[in-house]
Amino acid sequence: MSHHPRLSVNVNAIAQLRNRRDLPWPSVTGLARIALEAGAAGITVHPRPDERHIRRTDCYDLAHLLRSDFPNREFNIEGYPTEEFLALVEDIRPDQVTLVPDLPGQSTSDHGWDTIGEADLLRPIIQRLHHPNATINPALAAYKVPDMRVALFVDAEPGVARAAATIGADRVEFYTGPYGHTFDVTDKAARLAELGLAADAARDAGLQVNIGHDLTLENLPALVARIPFAAEASIGHALTADALIYGMAETVRRYREALVPPRS
Repeated sequence: MSHHPRLSVNVNAIAQLRNRRDLPWPSVTGLARIALEAGAAGITVHPRPDERHIRRTDCYDLAHLLRSDFPNREFNIEGYPTEEFLALVEDIRPDQVTLVPDLPGQSTSDHGWDTIGEADLLRPIIQRLHHPNATINPALAAYKVPDMRVALFVDAEPGVARAAATIGADRVEFYTGPYGHTFDVTDKAARLAELGLAADAARDAGLQVNIGHDLTLENLPALVARIPFAAEASIGHALTADALIYGMAETVRRYREALVPPRS
């Protein structure tokens, strides 16, 4: 059975659309359910301090949805590791916590951690997430509680990827924005080569590899062909935009298809 990256649907853009009005639609959990029923392997959220898209309540609602109705799918919560964020994930215990170096006001992620220079910051946080002291939220305690896997959001640099392994990370998620942003053929090939070499380094260091940011139906096939061993692709903005055209279920089907590498 061939391996290929699993699709985690980022529902931030759905929440942002909902938050334009004081109304409960589009429903974050409702569309997450459609995505999961269509075969998505998981759901990703990135709650920010100002709750401009995903709210804390969404995190709990999605945790209930996944644990009760889709126990074999994964919940990935990403964010900057403030004490408030760490307390949130300790309370919910998602399958994966992806740490990103975003400032509070950033509209979206645009760079990865310096895993060498910021090792002293990250190492104890990773250790805490692997061995949480706080107890899980009582409303979620009835379900199977997973160990939290820790991924670090990093740029496509082999040394940075290798350093992530030395400070205890389980995975890296490569920031694929520079690859997704460019439409110049030569530049795109260079960005793809960088991602490939960094992913090879991460794998050789014993890490699993995630990919995310500005991934589309058009640019996924070449990336997956180069990094077929990637574990997960987290996709939100383009997937949500495509869902306005094709519907969520059909869009998930298309992205799952795009994540299957071509047969050699």
